[in-house]
Amino acid sequence: MSTRTTSAETTAHERTFFGQPRVLANLFGVEMWERFSFYGMQGILLIYLYYSAAKGGLGIDQGTAAGIVGAYGGAVYLSTILGAWLADRLIGPERTLFYSAVVVMSGHVALSLVPGLAGVGIGLVLIAFGSGGVKANATSLVGSLYDEHDERRDAGFSIFYMGINIGALLGPLLTGLLQSTWGFHFGFGLAAVGMAVGLVQYTLGRRNLPEETHHVPNPLGRGAGTRYAVLGLAVAALVVVLCLTHVITADRLATIVAWVSGLAALAYFAVILSSRDITGVERRRVYAFIPLFIASAVFWSLYQQQFTVVTIYSDERLNRNLFGWEMPVSWVQSINPVFIIVLAGVFAAMWTKLGDRQPSTPVKFALGTASIGVSFLLFIPMAGGGKNSAPLLGLVGVLLFFTISELLLSPVGLSVSTKLAPAKFHTQMVALFFLSVALGTAMSGLLSGYYSAKAEVPYFLWLGVAAIVVGAVLLAIAKPVRALMGGVR
Repeated sequence: MSTRTTSAETTAHERTFFGQPRVLANLFGVEMWERFSFYGMQGILLIYLYYSAAKGGLGIDQGTAAGIVGAYGGAVYLSTILGAWLADRLIGPERTLFYSAVVVMSGHVALSLVPGLAGVGIGLVLIAFGSGGVKANATSLVGSLYDEHDERRDAGFSIFYMGINIGALLGPLLTGLLQSTWGFHFGFGLAAVGMAVGLVQYTLGRRNLPEETHHVPNPLGRGAGTRYAVLGLAVAALVVVLCLTHVITADRLATIVAWVSGLAALAYFAVILSSRDITGVERRRVYAFIPLFIASAVFWSLYQQQFTVVTIYSDERLNRNLFGWEMPVSWVQSINPVFIIVLAGVFAAMWTKLGDRQPSTPVKFALGTASIGVSFLLFIPMAGGGKNSAPLLGLVGVLLFFTISELLLSPVGLSVSTKLAPAKFHTQMVALFFLSVALGTAMSGLLSGYYSAKAEVPYFLWLGVAAIVVGAVLLAIAKPVRALMGGVR
């Protein structure tokens, strides 16, 4: 019998948060503030890298700058491996989330106070590692509030996802306003303040989380900690050497992160599938996750271009004039969260009302992947104009399709990764989902190198068609994939 609270018991005996377990409110809040800082910083990061010194930037080549942003975004999700491992093997998910949030705040402080490339390097490394720990474990903690057959589960993840997007809405608006008024480092400083608020809020409510989140599911054996510490130091030393010998360079970062993400995913699948600690049903569920992983990577390789190609497009092609005032470039990043906030509740209500009649997870993934392809095709009617000629309403329409695609796949992906997870690899299965995001995000940085105003039509056409084809293939195999999921929808 499950130790988690059922839907009926929750309704009868507990105060709820929009019909969900009350403790979801604390996780909702910490993730909102963490996303405020994350997206607030990311909204001005790319233009900070490629703007000239006269505009307060670093003057890096635009293609290299986009690759750095893609690599950084990929590294955030790649580091979920470390965050998941710390949770499952060393200190448990709750403490991993707390200490990771501290690291994130430290990164934002470094980015705001340390000038030049040194601040970028220190800040982005700390934020990437810390965010990986926050993301994997916040999702895992939300999953711990439900058993696998609780019909509120997808709705709960959608509400949690709304918190993410409230932060994602406010972050770029406020950091962009400070950046355009007082300079980039004031914008980065506000991101640090937002993360500090989130950390305080989480600290006040962390004791109310389920007892199991304070435990280590699969603790290391005696002496293993020392071996892993030595291995970690060796890897860090190798990275330093590769940087000093110029094997790792700024223009290669996206490629390196993409390869590391892909190889790490293969290794993770191999470790989980070969484990003697999982049952036959659990193994089949992991096999079912493979096509979902592939579709997710394709989806994110297009979706994450919001922070590369769409940012460049907004800076150079978009007419941002509003009644004689030019809005900051970063404000475009807040359009998608507005739609998320409006539509997340609609999707949550829809999945709740449909119950067991809602589309299966493979079908949702297929529709989301095809929809992001359609989003790219919608850029084509606006192609061919001059500088700052693309209509703002046109881009708003494109980003509406981005949002619909995201709601079909992203919160559902977070949910299904916890439902399909073997008991011994609960948090690490969430990390596998984030590895698909890491691979896709790094690929978005690589793909952005092929974008230019002169090649808009073929760029958006081929990427859009490719995503639609992947979605169609997944839709065709949805039934056998669902069969492997062993009763999980």
